[in-house]
Amino acid sequence: MNTDKELLNKGIKFITIALPCLFIGPAVIHFGFINKLQPLFYLILGIGIAICITAMVMLFLGLNTIMKSIFGK
Repeated sequence: MNTDKELLNKGIKFITIALPCLFIGPAVIHFGFINKLQPLFYLILGIGIAICITAMVMLFLGLNTIMKSIFGK
């Protein structure tokens, strides 16, 4: 069982994109909830939710790609 190194690198790139989003997304959501009286409350909250969804999708794609590289298709 050989590992496809190009596919493994692609999966690691997905995870490196997801890791900062895992920390930035909840911080932006928290910042949005602190400033409920500001006119941009919904915009900041929406951006935070979008960052969190991006983190989850990229993490799933990264793990899925790594599993394909290790175990084959």
